[in-house]
Amino acid sequence: MKETGGRELRFVTYLSIAANVVLTSLKFVVGAISGSLSILADAIHSVSDMITDFAVLIGLHLGEKKPDPSHPYGHGKIETLAASLIAAGLLVVGLGMIYYAANDITKGHIRQASNIVLIAAAFAIVVKEIVYRVTKAVAIKYHCPAALANAWHDRSDALSSVAVVIGVVARKFGFNYGDQVAAIAVGIMVTLIGLKIIGDCLGELTEKAVDEATVEQIKQIISSNTQIRQWHKLRTRVIGREIFLDVHILVSPDLNVAAAHEISENLEKTLHERITRPVNIVVHVEPDLPELRKNA
Repeated sequence: MKETGGRELRFVTYLSIAANVVLTSLKFVVGAISGSLSILADAIHSVSDMITDFAVLIGLHLGEKKPDPSHPYGHGKIETLAASLIAAGLLVVGLGMIYYAANDITKGHIRQASNIVLIAAAFAIVVKEIVYRVTKAVAIKYHCPAALANAWHDRSDALSSVAVVIGVVARKFGFNYGDQVAAIAVGIMVTLIGLKIIGDCLGELTEKAVDEATVEQIKQIISSNTQIRQWHKLRTRVIGREIFLDVHILVSPDLNVAAAHEISENLEKTLHERITRPVNIVVHVEPDLPELRKNA
C-alpha cells in the first residue's frame, strides 16, 4: 500500500492552525487599536479558518481508520464529508462578505484609512499565501479533498486581507467605498470556490469515476500487457484518497488456474507501481472465448 500522507497532511494542518492563532490575535488587536471594522471582520474570517483546520484533523483521523465489518471499503468518504463541510463554510464566508460589504455601502459607511491596518493585512496575506501553497501541494500529492478544501479556505483568508489592503489604499486616494467593492469581488470568488468543491464532493459521494487522465493511464497499463488478449467492464470510483477499480480480463483458455492467476497478479502489481495514489484492485479472469468477448 502506498503512503497515504497522513503525517504530512496533519503537519500542514497544524501549520495552518498556528498561522491562524497568530493572525487572529494580531487582527483583533489591530482592530481594537484602529477601530477598523474590515480588519475585525478579517479576524473573524481567520477564526472560521481555524475551525475548518480542526474539521480536517477529525476527517483525517476518522478517514484513516482501517476497514471493519460495517465499513469493508474503509472510511475514506469521511474525508469527503469533511471537505463538504469546509466548502459550506466557504459559502457562508463568501456570501457573508458580499452581504456585509453591500450593506455597508447602502448605509453610507466610510472607513478611515490606517497604516497599521495596512501593515497587518499585508503580513496576513504573505503568511496565508505561504500556508495555502504548502497545504495545496501536499493535498494534491496525496489526493486529499479535505486538505485541498482547507487550502482554498486559507487562500480565501488571504484574499479577504487583500480586500482590506485595497480598501485602505482606495480610501487614501479618495474612493470611499473601495474596501466594500473589493470585499464583494472577493466574496464572489470565495463563493465560486466553495461551489466547485461541493460539486467535486458530490461527484465522489455519487460514485463518480476517477479523473479522465487516470482512467486513460489505467487503460494503457492494461492494454500494454501482452498476456491479456482483451478486457472489458473497467469501473473506477474514488473513496477519500484511494481509487477502487475492477476490470474483466480475457486470457488464453489453455492456461491453468495458477498461470491465469499470475497474469492477474502481475497486472495488479503494475497498476500499483505506476499509479501515484493508493489503489484497491479487483481483476476478474475469464477465458478468451468468442461468447465472452465484449467491447471495452
